[in-house]
Amino acid sequence: MNKLIPQGLLIASIFSAIGLVLAYANTQPPPFIYFAVPIGLLVLALLAFVATEGWIAGIDQFNISIGQYFSWTILLLTLAICYEVVARYAFYAPTNWAYDVSYMLYGILFMMGGAYAMARNGHVRGDFLYRAWPPRTQARLDLILYFLFFFPGILALVYSGWDFAKLAYLINERSSASPDGPIIWPFKAIVPVVGVFMMLQGIVEVARCIQCLQTGEWPPRIHDVEEMEKLILDEAEAKRLAEEGR
Repeated sequence: MNKLIPQGLLIASIFSAIGLVLAYANTQPPPFIYFAVPIGLLVLALLAFVATEGWIAGIDQFNISIGQYFSWTILLLTLAICYEVVARYAFYAPTNWAYDVSYMLYGILFMMGGAYAMARNGHVRGDFLYRAWPPRTQARLDLILYFLFFFPGILALVYSGWDFAKLAYLINERSSASPDGPIIWPFKAIVPVVGVFMMLQGIVEVARCIQCLQTGEWPPRIHDVEEMEKLILDEAEAKRLAEEGR
């Protein structure tokens, strides 16, 4: 039952943020203090995950849960595009909102899946050499790359993304791509938020590298659905190791 608490807090944070945005969609942005509710719930959810799972698995589960919840935006995106296509070509009644909704939903899906992909070790890697190296060599290389490229890049993303979102919030920026001109500051606000999620996951990945250097094996990850390509590669790797052990 305790594991339901962080999930409930996370869902409450997401829906409170959505409700706040919808409530002020046609007016000036809400006072910044109003965001204390969704932000506070989000922080409580993170702390609850850490308390129930431990800090490494807790941050993993936090980012995986966010990725799983926001994966449903692909369904909304599909429905919006299908509605626009049918309305435009079957009834000659194109919408004013489909373009804005489609790129915002896609952007949300793409960005909110970033930390999830890190937690699942799912980002693209040119691993034709990497896979052949022993775990300790992989961990050394990962540590170098995290501190040389990842953390400076993510810090720049958070810093610039905050300024980007702050300006959009202060001027109540609206999209110029369609006649309706929906508010765009909530979409831009996701950029620094995602940067923080990626930063947290990067710290966890560094901890994994340190554990691997100590033990010679990569710590296990939380199980989730796998792509068929990855399953095939894992099966081939297991066969190779079995043949080497004979």
